[in-house]
Amino acid sequence: MKPDEIRKLEAYLQKKFELPKLAVRARPNKDDSAEVYIGDEFIGVLYRDDDDDDLSWSFQMSILEFDIEEDG
Repeated sequence: MKPDEIRKLEAYLQKKFELPKLAVRARPNKDDSAEVYIGDEFIGVLYRDDDDDDLSWSFQMSILEFDIEEDG
């Protein structure tokens, strides 16, 4: 993803989730996705989809059982 696209997505997600510490970062050697962090913690990946001339993004976040037990 291009830097301006990453900035727009980051601003959108920060506002949507009310999380100013949320950051979207480029992935090395990948131009179809970016990594999402809260502070220093990696939380998921944003994927760019521009098939069929309809540009969209999807956010994938995996939650490990260990993470749930740690917070519970």
